[in-house]
Amino acid sequence: MELVRKLHARADAGNPIRVGIAGCGQMGSGLAAAIQHVPGMSVAALADIDPDRAVQVWRDLGVPAGQIVHAERVSAADDALRAGKPVVTTEAMLLPEIARLDANVEVTGVPDAGARFAYQSIMARKPVIMLNVETDVTVGPYLSHLARSMDTIYTVASGDEPGVCKMLYEQAILMGFEVISLGKGKNNPINRAATPESCAAEAAGKGMNPKMLAAFQDGTKTMVEMAAVSNATGLLPDVPGMHGPRAEMDELVRVFIPRSDGGLLARRGVVDFSTGAIAPGVFAIVRSDDARIRKDMKFITRAEGPYYLLLRPYHLCDLETPQSIAEAVLLDEVTVAPEALHSEVAAIAKRDIAAGETVGGIGSADLFGRIYTEAQARAERLVPLGVALGGRATRPIARGTPFTTDSFAPDVSRFIYRLRQLQDALLGDCRPRGRE
Repeated sequence: MELVRKLHARADAGNPIRVGIAGCGQMGSGLAAAIQHVPGMSVAALADIDPDRAVQVWRDLGVPAGQIVHAERVSAADDALRAGKPVVTTEAMLLPEIARLDANVEVTGVPDAGARFAYQSIMARKPVIMLNVETDVTVGPYLSHLARSMDTIYTVASGDEPGVCKMLYEQAILMGFEVISLGKGKNNPINRAATPESCAAEAAGKGMNPKMLAAFQDGTKTMVEMAAVSNATGLLPDVPGMHGPRAEMDELVRVFIPRSDGGLLARRGVVDFSTGAIAPGVFAIVRSDDARIRKDMKFITRAEGPYYLLLRPYHLCDLETPQSIAEAVLLDEVTVAPEALHSEVAAIAKRDIAAGETVGGIGSADLFGRIYTEAQARAERLVPLGVALGGRATRPIARGTPFTTDSFAPDVSRFIYRLRQLQDALLGDCRPRGRE
């Protein structure tokens, strides 16, 4: 692979990978800090709806305020970068059009914004790296297909759980194992009632957006992350919402195996999660019945088998994303890209919703996400979480009940809804259309 050598060569040539970042919150600002320490890679442009937040990121990186160029036109941004000056813009859609950028990273966490940004980057034949998994589980298969047709890269980033889970999955396959289960650790039990208001104090203490924290606590983020893993590997949730038991590290290999061998699972080849000491790590439970592989595993690990635990005890979020940027630009490789829509994250009512009410999005007091197999979601006419924002209930929806196409009408004016329609057509899905 030799990424570091290739990056040093670009640094020596005075031609670093120039990166644009859309979104300057906790993840975007952390990514910018990480990139500035990577030889042969540099942050060149930051986009955020709050320009002061983007400026503060540059200031935190040691850039004097007088050097920062505010640009709301492509020509102004290109001129600034040609002069070696860092750019701030409130118009994220400028980044795909800036010729001097080599790659873009989407870090807003807003499904509709992510869909538009990824689409525009792909159409400009610019690699786009997603820290916005919410977009990926909604329209990732279409964006991945489009990127391949345009001879560019669409990928979810390394460092987030989908990236490190995919790494474990590929390692397991390349060692000759069958992957029985692939999962992540969650650092707290799910609280379906979490709202931005209930999370406000904790979010302030952690420097987080309270909506984002609510999406972690109500389980939506876990459902989204593991759906992305499912869509990239073909592994499926065993039950809607997955099992999510509390299991300590030494218990994983006894829990996440088929019921016939004393575990939880009704099938082999699943995605799931666990609370307990494994957080913030990821794990794979693998199996081999080959006598020689089992002999080697006993010698190396002292495990008897046939089930074995592969563990990565951490994921480092935005700090690992530069690897995906380098792989995309230097090797033309993806980290995680959906092969199909194997799983769906459906919108579930967090409260009783009356007919005619318009709902908020991920992390709001209105809904949370739950993972289903795509086949079950289609059969039950469930509404994808990523297209729920701004839609309205056409019938009362009781708390804990999924949104269906009979009870809910998405906002069809949103870009992500239109991409979803294209994806459904591409995949041969016959979902009924939303409100016109």
